[in-house]
Amino acid sequence: MTAPQMLRPTLVALSLSALPAYAQNTAAPALSTDTVQKVEVKADANGYDPRRDDTASKIVVSTEEIRRYGDTSVLDVFKRLPGITVSGGAGRGGGEIRMRGLGSGYTQILLNGERAPAGFDIDQLSPDSIERIEILRAASAEFSTQSIAGTINIVLKRAVKKAQRELRVGYGKSGEVSNPSASLTMSDRVGKMSYSLAASAWRYEFDRPSPFEESQIDAAGRPTFLRRSEQTDRGSPQGINLTPRLNWSLENDDTVSWQSLVAHQRNNYQGSTSTETILGLRPLYDERDVRSKGTNTTLRSDLTWMHNLEEGARFELKLGVNGSRSRGNWHEDDFRTLDSVDRLARDSTVLSATDEVGVTAVGKYSRPWKKDHALSMGWDGGHTLRDDGRGELELFPLAGSTLRRDEDYDATLKRLALFVQDEWNVTKQWSMYAGLRWEGLETRSSGNTFDTSTNRASVWSPLAQTLYKLPDSRDQVRLALTRTFKAPAASNLIPRRFTTPNNSQTDPDYRGNPDLKPELATGIDASYEHYWAEKALLSASVSVRRISDYTRQGLLFEDGRWIQTPVNDGDALTRSLELEAKFPLSAVLQDVPDIDLRASLARNWSRVDAVPGPDNRLDQQVPVSGTLGVDYKTPGGKLTTGASFAFKNGGNVRVNVEQSRYQSVRRELDVYALWKLNPTYQLRLAATNLLAQDTVSESRYVDDNGVQRRTTFSDGQAMARVTLESRF
Repeated sequence: MTAPQMLRPTLVALSLSALPAYAQNTAAPALSTDTVQKVEVKADANGYDPRRDDTASKIVVSTEEIRRYGDTSVLDVFKRLPGITVSGGAGRGGGEIRMRGLGSGYTQILLNGERAPAGFDIDQLSPDSIERIEILRAASAEFSTQSIAGTINIVLKRAVKKAQRELRVGYGKSGEVSNPSASLTMSDRVGKMSYSLAASAWRYEFDRPSPFEESQIDAAGRPTFLRRSEQTDRGSPQGINLTPRLNWSLENDDTVSWQSLVAHQRNNYQGSTSTETILGLRPLYDERDVRSKGTNTTLRSDLTWMHNLEEGARFELKLGVNGSRSRGNWHEDDFRTLDSVDRLARDSTVLSATDEVGVTAVGKYSRPWKKDHALSMGWDGGHTLRDDGRGELELFPLAGSTLRRDEDYDATLKRLALFVQDEWNVTKQWSMYAGLRWEGLETRSSGNTFDTSTNRASVWSPLAQTLYKLPDSRDQVRLALTRTFKAPAASNLIPRRFTTPNNSQTDPDYRGNPDLKPELATGIDASYEHYWAEKALLSASVSVRRISDYTRQGLLFEDGRWIQTPVNDGDALTRSLELEAKFPLSAVLQDVPDIDLRASLARNWSRVDAVPGPDNRLDQQVPVSGTLGVDYKTPGGKLTTGASFAFKNGGNVRVNVEQSRYQSVRRELDVYALWKLNPTYQLRLAATNLLAQDTVSESRYVDDNGVQRRTTFSDGQAMARVTLESRF
């Protein structure tokens, strides 16, 4: 028995064990011998998975899957996808998308094939504005190779197949959290021109406790201090985004398209913290009140010309502009309790302003080359200017002193990439891909509080992928060899300092490092895929990455304050194993309802050479994650319902010799139902995070004097959502 044959019944049995008993009389009515039957054969476009034939391993998530649960946050969509985890809690904001358990630049996020503008929050995107999501495990030369863990390409609405008008209005509720939303989608054709527009608006109001505890024990195990803080966070972020697109077909079969993204977000926040000192020294401040307001506006606009040449050749030119504008106002009052009276000890006001503008140019030439070859080459360049201002006024009434700090800096970011790639069919069963990409980056920053610095880096990335379909079988194997990298973020290069009121080893200041180098990774990916029926897949994939110049967070004590700063420190190794299964129940049983099943499991390992073990995982990598899902459609398709379970474990992570972190396990259960009332209206009901699991995170600092801890607790809340959808 082959490995796929052994794996198949096991996965099927596990999936079926989670289903409720199904009892229904499925016997078909007898047909009269006089009945004339008309048989119509139709090809189901949804039954074909391009993943079977693409040389590069790519998972495509359709519009239907994206909109299934009626999410208003795109991060909630990603937590249900195979091999993907989202850091942070449920809800809007604060999350990070991770492949192979790695984020913070290891996972590359693209919008329409290009890197998102700096400072862009992916959670600003509405799922209704997305046409599809592409998950690429191995790098290709056409896209940036800043993708050690992999690439996620979010493709905005672009295809206009027919006239469409759709309005969606929804409301979500969870305890003190409310989340109203609305979206509008329009598209049509007028002669040789077509247009589409996706618009959405949302508001997210929350009021939640976020208590934390700080403690320390000395080298002999005796407690030296214990503090408990009650923190409450209240806010009302709200936003709107627009994604218009125009397409023109010219007389010579050329096409011109214009697509833009406009996203605006406004945030109001209030927070309060009260600290009780049970043992040891009190903190510098016992009470804190915070009020802040902020706005962020992002614009991206691209103009693309597609020119057809002779012999099947094609040239594509894309010119783009992007910009962002952020304004913030932060006011903080810190109190110290003296003689049972809370006295104002610090009054801080921070005004911030950030403006960024950039241009991009992408060119690509492709043509058939020789027999069964597809050759393409091109360039990708960009130039970005960033201006950042921050003014802080601190009043210390008890000391009778004032401190004013005005910081301004500007940064220039340049990048240029050249690439060439070829994909060819060696035989009917065997296809190959080879590519080479050179990418150069330069970041120059200057400010009134630090010296001008310039950081330059360039990386050559040779790439190779192959797909081999086993003869007389539905099985196939893939292999990829890649060289990828992680470039330092601009914020990590700029040596300005961000301070914390109660500075400590577990709550330090932060400062960038202008001497950071890119992390370079040499990797290998291999996978085995088994297709045994329509829409039925079992796959297993493994990957290894050897990383040099690994960047970790260093901690130093300078001028009486603790400062955290990124540093290059040696090598790291990461390995992953991913299993995926998806199939309709009809692929394994006869006379069953229309049920689709899916499951995935990922196991990740990593080791940082410069950090002693155990638990010296890089970038707080998620060791184990998995998903389970089931979807059911009634005969006639009036009602569709389903459920999804996502799991990721936590545990300890050793950051460096002195620092470590802990994150608790997270489990999330979501359910949905879609009821088609008539051809015009349908009602979507969903409940997310039904388990309402609380989470715990902790940071620790260990030295010869003992152990210092900071532990944060977050309450889990389920949310119910109802959405009315209308096509007109």
